[in-house]
Amino acid sequence: MGMAKKKKKKSFLWGWIIIGIFMALLLVIVYIWQQNNNKPVPIDFTFDANFGIPIPDNYAIHGIDVSVHQSNVNWGMVKNTRSDKIAIGFVFIKATEGLSSADIQFNKNWQQLAQFGITRGAYHFFLATKNGAQQAQNFIRTVPLQIGDLPPAVDVEELYGVKPAQLKKRLKEYLQTIEDYYKVKPIIYTYASFYESYLGKEFDDYPLWVAHYKTPQQPRIQRPWQFWQHSDEGHITGIKTKVDFDVFNGDSTAFRAMLIQH
Repeated sequence: MGMAKKKKKKSFLWGWIIIGIFMALLLVIVYIWQQNNNKPVPIDFTFDANFGIPIPDNYAIHGIDVSVHQSNVNWGMVKNTRSDKIAIGFVFIKATEGLSSADIQFNKNWQQLAQFGITRGAYHFFLATKNGAQQAQNFIRTVPLQIGDLPPAVDVEELYGVKPAQLKKRLKEYLQTIEDYYKVKPIIYTYASFYESYLGKEFDDYPLWVAHYKTPQQPRIQRPWQFWQHSDEGHITGIKTKVDFDVFNGDSTAFRAMLIQH
């Protein structure tokens, strides 16, 4: 009887050892799968002499974004600068910053984009140290969005010493005020690393315009994105300085669906 009990104990022990090994292997497989799926997707870029930078392949709609740093822009020349496959299909321009500041080139850029028939969008540079709702009112006072414009965007990329929880609270106030006024969900612009470190899932319902460059791959981020700022070193006839280049993640039908409809 004693020998039988020992054999049963050994069999029981070996059974748990086998289960443990199996579970460990399963965890390793899951980890490897997650790591492989979390890697940014390598893509091809083709250098375009008209714009002075490599452009990511397989995107149909390209754009730029500008602010006072680009000074006076000749939008007619910008519109007419194109290569065989690429033309400027949209432009985001800086409108406001903080509680009261407005970009001195905004009104001119905004009006001329409409005159030349270039799809336009406006963005606010968000200061985490300031009240979110009051910053939204600064943008609302400045930007008269119309049918056919892109949704309003907010550029949030620094903490300025503010705790992440406070940043998120103020940003939510900003976004809600903007959405209540314009009746459209605003776009969040930020760097991929900043989004995942400080914003995360609480803002996943908002359209994303993500900055990620210097490496030949799609943005290193785990959520869907609508716009990708892939370079800050582009050149284009009509602008004297370097300029940011962007692509839209979709076809012309998806792009039209993003525009303000009413």
